Amino acid sequence: MEAKRIALLQQVPLFGGIREDMLAFLVGLCRSVAVRRGEFFFREGQPGDSMFVLESGAVEVTRRGPGGEIALSRLAAGNSFGEMALIDLGPRSASVRAVEDCSGFEMSAANLFAVYERDLEQFALIQMNTARELSRRLRLADARLLRQLQRSAAPTDAATSVPAACVSGRSGDDPS
Repeated sequence: MEAKRIALLQQVPLFGGIREDMLAFLVGLCRSVAVRRGEFFFREGQPGDSMFVLESGAVEVTRRGPGGEIALSRLAAGNSFGEMALIDLGPRSASVRAVEDCSGFEMSAANLFAVYERDLEQFALIQMNTARELSRRLRLADARLLRQLQRSAAPTDAATSVPAACVSGRSGDDPS
C-alpha cells in the first residue's frame, strides 16, 4: 500500500520533485480514510488543518450560494483537495462530498510539520508547490468568473449597447 501511495503522490502537483524517501516518511504519517457515496469529507465553514489525496472514487466540491449549493468542480482519483487549510488554517472554504464510494488518505498540518523538522528543503518545496497549485486554481477561477461576467453583461439588443466612442473614452465633440 505504501508503494502505491508514493507512486500516487509523485503524480500530485504538490509533491513534484519531492524525494521518494521523504514521500515514504510522509505517507507513513498519514491517516487512511474511506467515505461512502453521499457523505462529506468536510463541509464549508468547518475548521480545517488537513488535506486529502483521493485514491479511488470521485468527489464534488460545492459552495453555498444565494440559491443553494453551487458545484465548483468534480475531482477523481489522483487529485488532492483541502490544501488551503494547510496554508491559512482557516475554516473550510467549500464542502467536499463523495459522489462515489471513496478511499484516500489525510495529510495534516502536523504531518507537514514533521517534514519541516526532518528536512527543511523538502518542506519548502512542498510549500512552494502548494502555493503554485493554489495560484493555478485561483487563475482558473478568475477566468471562469470573467467569462460569467462577460456573458451576463453582453447586450441583448442594440438599444442597450454603448457607442464605441464612449467605450474608448473619446467623444465626437472632443477636438483632440
